[in-house]
Amino acid sequence: MRFQMSELWRSHWVVWVGLFVTSTLFQLLGWVNWLRFDRSLLDNGHVLLLFSSQLVHLNWPHWTLNMAGMATIALLFGRYGSVLYWLWVVTVSALAVGIGLWWLNPELHWYVGLSGALHGLMLAGIIREMRFNRISGGIVLLLITAKLAWEQFAGAMPGSENLINGRVVVDSHLYGAIGGVIAAGLWFVVSGFRARLANISGSERNLK
Repeated sequence: MRFQMSELWRSHWVVWVGLFVTSTLFQLLGWVNWLRFDRSLLDNGHVLLLFSSQLVHLNWPHWTLNMAGMATIALLFGRYGSVLYWLWVVTVSALAVGIGLWWLNPELHWYVGLSGALHGLMLAGIIREMRFNRISGGIVLLLITAKLAWEQFAGAMPGSENLINGRVVVDSHLYGAIGGVIAAGLWFVVSGFRARLANISGSERNLK
């Protein structure tokens, strides 16, 4: 079978592999301190840190945990979205995390990790899942909602901070989840609008 590069680039796996390779490279290069969320630098205009901070991790156990989470999301929900869909979701989710921490958590001076954006990707995947299987999607939605509620009222999930040997900023999970829901909702609205326009254009052509 002839290899089609164009087909590869249309695969949703491009997004997940891209995140994996970038995060791994940054970790190997030891660029955590250069790319992390640093409030003093952000206040001086280094806005790219809002995004880059989510591609570096506190340590290798932290990186491993997030990569495992990302792989799970990709396997469960990746097929429900295109490359553009997942790029849109991860961008909005990461932006929600970065802006949320900067604006709503003034006590936070630095932050690293992809977990906030992963919650956004998870919620966006669940929303797509529920279009095809409401029962399984609903169950996963209840579980992730319960997790977010637990973190807001009781703190980090038991054992999670020991796993990464550091503090879990649970608010980042909430902000990322909100970003994922917003991204999926906007995608749905815009896609519906474009479909209606296409139907109208098709009807007009048929009348001619």
